Amino acid sequence: MKNAHAHLTECATEAARVARCADLAGTASATTPCDGWDLRELINHWVLHTAHGLECRALRTTIPDELTTRDFTADEDWAERYAAQLDRAVAAWADPAAWEGDIDTGHGASPAGDVAGMLVMETALHGWDVARATGQDFRLSDPAAAYVLEVVAASAALYRQYDGFAAEVAGADGDAPLFDRALAGSGRDPSWSAS
Repeated sequence: MKNAHAHLTECATEAARVARCADLAGTASATTPCDGWDLRELINHWVLHTAHGLECRALRTTIPDELTTRDFTADEDWAERYAAQLDRAVAAWADPAAWEGDIDTGHGASPAGDVAGMLVMETALHGWDVARATGQDFRLSDPAAAYVLEVVAASAALYRQYDGFAAEVAGADGDAPLFDRALAGSGRDPSWSAS
């Protein structure tokens, strides 16, 4: 739990930084690494699941219905609100009890630690998506990148079953940076850019 929470904290901090540096003026309909999602759609998904959903999973509550249809990007201070919600979510996972037992994911119950790992992965992967779509990088330490890679490897088959991941991208072999390998394993091209 201790290491996983440290990785969650690092990914959340980097996600907040990317959000604060994302200029949406005139780019809300820009393409992203996520096929079929423009930048506004991607950010709304990212904010909903990696901040609000992250806290709700720790507390064993459901995401309020009004949030599932909300356009978070319509708020001028959406990035600051996202960062504040990430802080609340990370704090909720700081409670050791959050890591105990199972969590209902909507596809059955899974161990809390596994659910937390998938949420860390989502925060990092979609953080990278938003970063690339807005001309930024998503930076992780090697230990955090190794954790994300481990979760990607363990959950890729499940995510592909529900169309959450595309087919693995070739080229990010054992010599590639750890996070590039995680991106490729999730069906993302590590060299993707908005240009």
